[in-house]
Amino acid sequence: MNRENNLKTFIVRCGEVALKGKNKPYFERVLVERIRRALGEPRDISVKRQEGLIFIKAPESCDEEDIIKKVRKVFGVASISPAVEAESDLDSIGEAAVLFMLKQIEKRGIKTFKVETNRADKNFPAKSPEISRIIGAKILIGCKVLKVDVHDPDCILFINVRREKTYVFENRITGMGGLPLGTNGKGMILLSGGIDSPVAAFMMARRGMMIEAVHFHSYPYTSERARKKVEALASIVAGYCGKFKMHIINLLTVQEAIVKNCPEDETTILVRRFMMRIAEKLAKDTGCGMLITGENLGQVASQTAEALAVTDNSVDMPVMRPLIAMDKIDIMEVAKDIDTYETSIQPYEDCCTVFLPKHPVTKPKLHRILESERRIDVEQLIDKALESKETVDIFPQ
Repeated sequence: MNRENNLKTFIVRCGEVALKGKNKPYFERVLVERIRRALGEPRDISVKRQEGLIFIKAPESCDEEDIIKKVRKVFGVASISPAVEAESDLDSIGEAAVLFMLKQIEKRGIKTFKVETNRADKNFPAKSPEISRIIGAKILIGCKVLKVDVHDPDCILFINVRREKTYVFENRITGMGGLPLGTNGKGMILLSGGIDSPVAAFMMARRGMMIEAVHFHSYPYTSERARKKVEALASIVAGYCGKFKMHIINLLTVQEAIVKNCPEDETTILVRRFMMRIAEKLAKDTGCGMLITGENLGQVASQTAEALAVTDNSVDMPVMRPLIAMDKIDIMEVAKDIDTYETSIQPYEDCCTVFLPKHPVTKPKLHRILESERRIDVEQLIDKALESKETVDIFPQ
């Protein structure tokens, strides 16, 4: 017996990758590699690209739902479909279609169907509408209980006729979309325990960017539980973008110096500028080309347009803010979709709530902020904070 007949087939569609023109083969190769990694690279599962699609072949004994779950989380995958493979002739396609529909009758009790054909092989003797009619007639003969309903069928049977093989399937299970991880450089995410920054990390990774993270704490004012919460959030994000490093920095010395020497209402923006400077140093040391934050325009005092401009002045590196114009409700919905929300809302303190001024400045003036910074030794404080650095490897949950 042909080994191919004992394999389950999955069709993976590449979405945006298909629009990359001459660079398309590169993006497809990276996507194939990411899918292999997501599946754990088992020797009995093959992943190959062919004419704009990616085909996964797995043993009949494999867990179909597990394969779908893993592959649909890979950035760059638009959709995945479990499919039945047939020879590219009408009799073989008809036989495969009848067997497929008999299984759907047994499994779901369907009563009506519709056939839609995509004739990718333009040399195939019959055109798409004719193929649909012929296969539909074969299904009616082979499945006596079924009727055709082109408006609201229980099952839409898709047929993809290609040069070497034809594929019969029903479901297009939506994937994450975006671009394959590793095709758009590397960025340093300032990761807190809140709702926004894990979503920002996810969104940049979805655009193909590898990430590394820095987390600031104020121990002993912040607890070990707060740190564990952030590590749990990072682990959830790693489920989408793979293992990454997180650098943990104690910011307390910086905060105490600012509180002692600078105007109270400027505390938040001054601390934020130190965070950016420290993150930039880490980014340069680790090959990151930009900083990433979860800031959202107007959400808090340090995120007004004026405050963000003053914050950016503290670094030379580009700052990516993927959430900048999003509504908070929309951010929360993404957090729920990627399973970070419930962890984010756990009520553990973070460093941003330590020494929080009663009335933070919302429209800071750069010359005043620079004047305040001259009262403290900026470089010495940055070096002191970096001495506390601890680096941990973050693995997927």
